[in-house]
Amino acid sequence: MTPDAEQVVLVVEDSDEDREAIHRALSRSHPELVLEFLPDGHLVADRLRDTGLPRPVLVLLDLNMPGADGFRVLADIRADPAPRVRDVIVVVFTSSTTSSDTDRSYEAGADSYVYKPVNFALFRTVLQGAVEYWRTNGYARPDAPGAAVR
Repeated sequence: MTPDAEQVVLVVEDSDEDREAIHRALSRSHPELVLEFLPDGHLVADRLRDTGLPRPVLVLLDLNMPGADGFRVLADIRADPAPRVRDVIVVVFTSSTTSSDTDRSYEAGADSYVYKPVNFALFRTVLQGAVEYWRTNGYARPDAPGAAVR
């Protein structure tokens, strides 16, 4: 990625409160990022396929959404034939703490699974850390097929 490329983070989140918290958490710490919000998982694949828009450097994906939940969205992303879609970094950012959701997310191809804390200070710290991790790694997925970074 060139330094001048627009760095879009696609946030797939149905909760108005969580969208606002994500915006507050990242807008000051990572002003270089353009946050784009989708409230519905059904819109994700079309957005990622749109070559008229910048390709997101990562997707923050909630699991628990009406309609197409995060598991379905993640499976669709990874099964897409277009590298622009299937190779995007996906960070599951959810309030679920169950090990079965964590396991299912990684099995479906999540690059990271991050618990969404209720306390805003911790929420901000955790989210900033996840974004910083991927920024430091050049927003690139591991080369090994099937490899997932946890």
